[in-house]
Amino acid sequence: MTEQDVNALLAKLPVLKAEIGKVIVGQSAVLDEVLVALLAGGHALLEGVPGLAKTLLVRTLASATDLPFRRIQFTPDLMPTDILGTEVLEEDHGTGHRSFKFNPGPIFASLVLADEINRTPPKTQAALLEAMQEGHVTYAGQEHALPKPFFLLATQNPIEQSGTYPLPEAQLDRFLLYVRIGYPTEQEEMAVLSGTTGTAGALVRPVLGGDDVRQLQQLVRQVGLSPELLSFVNRLVRATRPATSEVKFIQDYGRWGAGPRAGQALILCAKARALLQGRFAATLDDIRALAPPVLRHRILLNFNAEAENLTPDDAVAALLQAVQV
Repeated sequence: MTEQDVNALLAKLPVLKAEIGKVIVGQSAVLDEVLVALLAGGHALLEGVPGLAKTLLVRTLASATDLPFRRIQFTPDLMPTDILGTEVLEEDHGTGHRSFKFNPGPIFASLVLADEINRTPPKTQAALLEAMQEGHVTYAGQEHALPKPFFLLATQNPIEQSGTYPLPEAQLDRFLLYVRIGYPTEQEEMAVLSGTTGTAGALVRPVLGGDDVRQLQQLVRQVGLSPELLSFVNRLVRATRPATSEVKFIQDYGRWGAGPRAGQALILCAKARALLQGRFAATLDDIRALAPPVLRHRILLNFNAEAENLTPDDAVAALLQAVQV
C-alpha cells in the first residue's frame, strides 16, 4: 500500500464512527473498544443491563461496515449444529446418486452477534471455541474455513443470572476484550428519548468493506511499539500471577492470573487504538486505557476479595499503579 492508500483508509475511520453515532448516542469509549477489537482481529464480549443498546450497537456496526451479518439468539435448547451447520443428504436426480453436503450455519458470516451467550449450556458455548481461535469449523472430519474478516461480538446480562451458564475461563480467554457498558449521562439519555420516540429514523450508510477491514488489520500489526513498552506489558501481565507477583493486591486477593495471550491482546489492542486515532506508534496511554477490558476477564480473585467487594477492575488499577514503566 502507498502512503496515499493508507491515508485514504485511515480517513474512513472517523466517518465510520460518525455513521454509527447517528444511531448510538454517547458510549464513545464502548464504541472505541469495539472498533479496537475489530481492527486488532479479535472478538469482544459486551456486558450491560437490558436496554443499553448492545444489540443495536452491533447491528449498526454491521450496517456501517457492509459486512455479511448474522445474529444468533442463544437459548437453553440451542444445539451446536444450530450454530455451525449440519450435513444434508442430497440426491442427483439424473444419476440417482446420493451424497452428504455440508449446509453452513449462521457462524459463517464476517460479523456474528452471539446474543445472550450465557443463556445456552456449555456444550453449545464450546462450539464457538474452534471458530473463534482458529477461524474454521470442523464437521464430520472436514475443515470448513470461515470468511475473513471474522468478528464475533457476544452480549450478556450481568444481573439476571437465574438459569444462565457463566462462560468458563477458557472461553472468556478467547475474547480479546471484555467491554462493560454503563448507563448514559443525563444529556445522552435526553438525546436518546427525543431521537427515538418520533417518526424520523437515522439512515446508516456503509463506510468500510471487507477488504478495508482486512487491510486495516494488517496495518495494525505494523504500528510501532517501543521495547520499553513491550517490557512494561510483559511485566504487567506477569504481575497478575499470584505465585510470582510482587504486587501486594495480587498476593492478598489473587487466585489466578493472565496467560501470555493477555500480553498479545494488550499489545495488539494498543496498536489498534493508536491507528484509530491516526498514530503509527502506540503509547503508554494506549496500554493504560485498554488494560481493564483486556485483563478484567483474565484475572480471578479469591474469596477474600469477594468478601470485601473487590473486583478485577480494582486489581487492574492496583497493577497499573504498582508496575513501573
